[in-house]
Amino acid sequence: MALKNHYFFAVKLPGEVKSFLNEWVEINKEAFPFKKWVHPEDYHITLAFLGFVEESMLKNSIEKIKEVLAGENSFTLTLNEIGTFGAAKSPRIFWTDVQKSEVLMELQKKVYESCVKMGFELDKKPFRPHITLARKWKSEQPFHQDNLTLIRTNEGKLFSFTVSEIALYESHVESSPKYKEIAIFPLMPKE
Repeated sequence: MALKNHYFFAVKLPGEVKSFLNEWVEINKEAFPFKKWVHPEDYHITLAFLGFVEESMLKNSIEKIKEVLAGENSFTLTLNEIGTFGAAKSPRIFWTDVQKSEVLMELQKKVYESCVKMGFELDKKPFRPHITLARKWKSEQPFHQDNLTLIRTNEGKLFSFTVSEIALYESHVESSPKYKEIAIFPLMPKE
């Protein structure tokens, strides 16, 4: 049986963010022995995970989200800290998040609610904006939560960036990178 690809709407991260995170990972990955590190091209912030979607519904969702995002402005996000999801001593997801952003929260709410109105059954957990860096703790030693720190430049500064695009991605679990852009929704430049 053929694999069915899944789809999701996400913040498309600029190249400089992907490069910065990849450099951070290369410097720090030995301190965090996870089984699978995410390909830098796959870094994103999920807004709404759709799962498998029929072709007609996919086309409809692209048109609807294009309408929803029309007139939305680009905005700034700042990387914040690293964290985990899953068991404290053996986490399944290793991520970095961003500082609280009302603009991001409102944008996610618009995308999420539009998808629900179109008939998608979405995860009901509260939105936790994050960028997955790795999966599955593989060390014999337990993970130590006190290893979680703020993510900063080599000079100890915050790393901020402009979000100017939202994307619809299709996942290809057998590939690397595994996410393919299906549609791009540009945001209005900041004035």
